[in-house]
Amino acid sequence: MEPTLTLIAPQVIAWRHPLPVGAEGRCIGRTDLPVDRRKAKRLAHRVRQAARRHGWPRVVHTSSLQRCAAVGQHLRRWGWRHHIDDTLLEMDFGAWDGLTWPQIAHAEVDAWCNDFAHHAPGGGESLQAMLDRVTTSLDGLSVAPQSPLLIIAHAGWVLSARWVTQNVAVPAQPSQWPSAPRYGECCVLPAAPIQYRPVEPPIRK
Repeated sequence: MEPTLTLIAPQVIAWRHPLPVGAEGRCIGRTDLPVDRRKAKRLAHRVRQAARRHGWPRVVHTSSLQRCAAVGQHLRRWGWRHHIDDTLLEMDFGAWDGLTWPQIAHAEVDAWCNDFAHHAPGGGESLQAMLDRVTTSLDGLSVAPQSPLLIIAHAGWVLSARWVTQNVAVPAQPSQWPSAPRYGECCVLPAAPIQYRPVEPPIRK
């Protein structure tokens, strides 16, 4: 079921992509895993139904990764416009990406947890860099009142968008970071960051 929506301001409506094939137990960021065609089509059908019910434009934005883009491709076959935007990509986990969690050294995970905002896991993208990218992404979205922007999104992007529209600074520790939405879950977000501002990492002596 999609949430009941009364749009009084610009909004972003983001559905998390379907469960990718082969993701279980692995650190998945930019690893380009496929999704079952039936699951992608099922989510595309839900998006189409919601758009019909609410009178939304038939335009969807996704990253280029298969688990999001496959849903957009189904919608395009049904006459929608499908925009690929790589500011919507999942977090980059660098050398961790695609590994099983037991393959990642505990010391490396501890280093990230001890500097949760600014350490780049696997040499990829720090959480602050991810939040800054999502802030830029939201700032660049063109959303008209009563006509939301529809996105097939990654969990990290959704959580980052929620964070920068509700919080002033980056989270200091992992326990502050919210839980991921379910696969296929619909999330309603403000269309622009209203509080978050990037901060510089602490100076280390």
